[in-house]
Amino acid sequence: MESKTLGLITAPGLAKRMVKDLKEELPELLKYYVKDDYEWEVIPFEDTLTGGTNDSREILKRARSTKEDKNWDYSIALTDLPLFSGKKTVIAEVLNDDNVGIISLPGLGMTPLYKRIREGILQLMNEIYHGSSSSDRRDAESRIQSKDEGQYDEVRGQRSDRLMGKRFFESIFPLKRETTQEDESINVRFIAGSRTRGTIRLVSGMVNANRPWEMFPAFIKVLVIAFTTGAYALVFPTLWTLSSYYTNFRLILLMVIAILALVGWIIIAHNLWEGKKDEKASFIRRIYNATTFFSLLFAVVMYYLLLFILFSLTTFLFIPGAQLESQLQTDTGPAKYFYIAWTATSIATIIGALGSVFENESVVLDSMYGYRQRQRQNEMRQKREEDKQKD
Repeated sequence: MESKTLGLITAPGLAKRMVKDLKEELPELLKYYVKDDYEWEVIPFEDTLTGGTNDSREILKRARSTKEDKNWDYSIALTDLPLFSGKKTVIAEVLNDDNVGIISLPGLGMTPLYKRIREGILQLMNEIYHGSSSSDRRDAESRIQSKDEGQYDEVRGQRSDRLMGKRFFESIFPLKRETTQEDESINVRFIAGSRTRGTIRLVSGMVNANRPWEMFPAFIKVLVIAFTTGAYALVFPTLWTLSSYYTNFRLILLMVIAILALVGWIIIAHNLWEGKKDEKASFIRRIYNATTFFSLLFAVVMYYLLLFILFSLTTFLFIPGAQLESQLQTDTGPAKYFYIAWTATSIATIIGALGSVFENESVVLDSMYGYRQRQRQNEMRQKREEDKQKD
């Protein structure tokens, strides 16, 4: 049986990890969804450029060049950067005549990525192999529907003109399919329905790709300092009295200020904000800054919740009920301990954490899009300089 090769070109990081798992599953799915007369081989290939530019044309050209150099039959690039065509947010794109395609992972949104990437790759390969005209799509649909039920039903139920199967997220933030004529080849794009929806897709997808929960180990030293500060303050009745006079509104306000202060401190201390001096268009710069803010906000909220749990346990264990009643001159119950722990968490975050430093700064920096892209761009510049010296 004749064999066909599909090269999956990925940026370092999330895309590379996803393809590692897809490599084993895709060959059988390609036989089912694209063409069962071939033995399919899927070859992962890492390329820094895929994660270093927002220009889909440049990535597609690189994908075509890599395909020719490696003697692949097809190639699809997976980038962890947002892609744009004018003011349109591009999720995926295909150049049929060149047998190449591209998928922007952030455009898939803050949803489980594995299935969406798998479905996207199958759809682009179907477009490349069977064609993108209306009649081609109808024929492809008929071919899939003629398959026996019970095998790959999830893939079988995917319409041949959609990048992915229809789910709740796609119903709220639908994609549009465009077919245009460019460079004498049929060019198919899947774009966000509007700029607002595209922005929500991108920011949520980039926050997901940043994997903010993996930043938490970097907060251990901050957590220790904040807990030590707060635990010391719990020894004195002043904090107990304060918490009894604070209203819910004041406690919520104090919590919000503490969380935002820590987020702001991290951004300023580690120079994570993209300023006008950075070589990015204003819209892309805003996307990066929003992603940085929400990624850190997610991580700091996790930190705050853990610190609150620690203080809750501490107050119940170390503050006797009789002493608390004597100090506050009122009956006490679990709610009083809850408010004391809540007050201590906010104050400890402000006083103890803002002056601290990360145990492992690289964990936070490597989780930020702007920092990762600057690293990749530096690598590309060095590679270009090396190539010039060789020439």
